[in-house]
Amino acid sequence: MMKPSEPTLTAVAKDLKRIPSDALVIGVGKGQDGPVLLDSPLPAKAARALGDSLQVLGVTGAADDVRRLAALPDSGSESLVLVGVGPVTPGSALPAETLRRAAGAAVRQLKGLETVVLALPAPGVAEATAVAEGAALGAYAYDGYRSGLGADGKPAPRKDDGPVRTILVHTAAAQDAALTAGLARAAVLAKNVNATRSLVNQPPSHLYPETFAQAARDLSKGLPVKVTVMDEKKLERDGYGGILGVGKGSSRPPRLVKVEYTPAKSKVHLALVGKGITFDSGGLSLKPAAGMQTMKLDMAGAAVVLNTVLAVAELGLAAKVTAWLCLAENMPSGTAQRPEDVLTTYGGRTVEVLNTDAEGRLVLADGLAAASEEHPDAIIDIATLTGAQMIALGNRTSGVMGDDGVRDAVKAAADRAGESFWPMPLPEELRPSLDSQVADIANIGERFGGMMTAAVFLREFVGSTDGEKIPWAHLDIAGPAFNEGSAYGYTPKAGTGVGVRTLLAYVEDVLERAS
Repeated sequence: MMKPSEPTLTAVAKDLKRIPSDALVIGVGKGQDGPVLLDSPLPAKAARALGDSLQVLGVTGAADDVRRLAALPDSGSESLVLVGVGPVTPGSALPAETLRRAAGAAVRQLKGLETVVLALPAPGVAEATAVAEGAALGAYAYDGYRSGLGADGKPAPRKDDGPVRTILVHTAAAQDAALTAGLARAAVLAKNVNATRSLVNQPPSHLYPETFAQAARDLSKGLPVKVTVMDEKKLERDGYGGILGVGKGSSRPPRLVKVEYTPAKSKVHLALVGKGITFDSGGLSLKPAAGMQTMKLDMAGAAVVLNTVLAVAELGLAAKVTAWLCLAENMPSGTAQRPEDVLTTYGGRTVEVLNTDAEGRLVLADGLAAASEEHPDAIIDIATLTGAQMIALGNRTSGVMGDDGVRDAVKAAADRAGESFWPMPLPEELRPSLDSQVADIANIGERFGGMMTAAVFLREFVGSTDGEKIPWAHLDIAGPAFNEGSAYGYTPKAGTGVGVRTLLAYVEDVLERAS
């Protein structure tokens, strides 16, 4: 897999007319009495004239509303772009996430341009960093496997519609050393979110367990991480029955990939376990055709944990972080596992497979048990696990369940990072529904509250250290991992990369508490 090209991020404080660019982006808010031009480095006379013209131009200030106009005199730019930020309150600063989304919406809709100056209200380091993050996340495009040929089979001329290459954030804090660090983090973060998106967007014909493992190696090159790939023979010898059981129906065998970042002076050890079903047909419990149309997304959890570790490594954080990528393709065939089969997961626990389409929890069971053997300080698993998540929380809010301490820390990290997660309980009355008459546990139970039932199942495979259960949380990103609707803010269609920002913020928060 090729690493996606990333834009350069630079902070500037010069007079606008001394900054040549293809577009100058100014913010517009949605005020009580109509659109409001936000604070910007425009000359006062030009700002007044522009502000007075907003309603005539049809500008509303609504979020995601992007209007490209002719350049203002002496602006240094070839065009003026007005981006809506949504409702604003006079005298109040814009929240970081509002700035991220406005910057992302503008840059996303300015594909084909080389250089863009963002003159959104960013007086300090925090605001300028948020603008940079949103812009870098918006500067993403997945070309896929287009041939570039026309209907006649000959090369067709195509307008350059690639993402913006150079992003300049206009801010009075341009010379602040803390902003230099903030821009560097924003670049690393966006690179790994975008790499996650590209993995999710890969077609299942090209991304399957073996090639996913190779992608992990390729993306890790040049970083201080160790990548270990366990093939089907190794998995068989060591008893990884969950991953093997799910992968039995495919001609492309499963893999377990371990990615380790171990700095010399690590303060904590965190384990991240990701579901990596490269295509989910449902197995013999076959999905309807429409239900398979986006099932290349079912490896998003594994892509998230891989790129989180790579981001931690590139930033040089003082935390040992280990990612476990549980990779399999869930297909129907004469060799596939059957409903009512019993498999033995890593560590010896047996599972009655009542539904082969509840396969993600089977591969995660192996990963959680293996991660537990290393006695980390906490374990977090992340997966596109249940349709029940979408019923409960919709397509933009992920669920987080688990031990109170880890669950609440993940929620706090998500809030800081700008991702929407919501804590859900693990009701004890759900556990009896997973009882099996022939094995230690069944892979499905109570249908109502199915997102929580799946988490209750996973909890059974989290190990202990000195008799104490290892702190653990489960993140269900089934809906938010893949955007089937229109792009919005910095979020493109298809793979979103959700989870990387939250997990990176969680690692940083754990380190801050440990210092």
